Amino acid sequence: MTDLSNLSLAELRNLQEQIKQEMQGREAQELQKAREQILAIAQSVGVPLAELLAKGGKGGNKKGSSGPVAVRFQHPEDAGQQWTGRGRQPRWVKEWVEAGKPLDALRVS
Repeated sequence: MTDLSNLSLAELRNLQEQIKQEMQGREAQELQKAREQILAIAQSVGVPLAELLAKGGKGGNKKGSSGPVAVRFQHPEDAGQQWTGRGRQPRWVKEWVEAGKPLDALRVS
């Protein structure tokens, strides 16, 4: 390793520029290598690269990519009580079903 304390400011700046250029070159090489590896993996499993690189990908996590989920169930007497059908059933839905009433009766058409 070079002793930097003996270098002039101009030499240090020159060295800094050389290091910057070397780092950029190596980063470009690493990116190219990563691209080649990704392409090889995609080809080995038969996935088109465009599909692999598409936002979200096929069957990928699309969380946040769509708007709010549509309401599928609504309380017959209180339109403010709604449920999308996802997650835990709200208390009013659970009570409805436990009372022996069909869930389909709450379905929004």
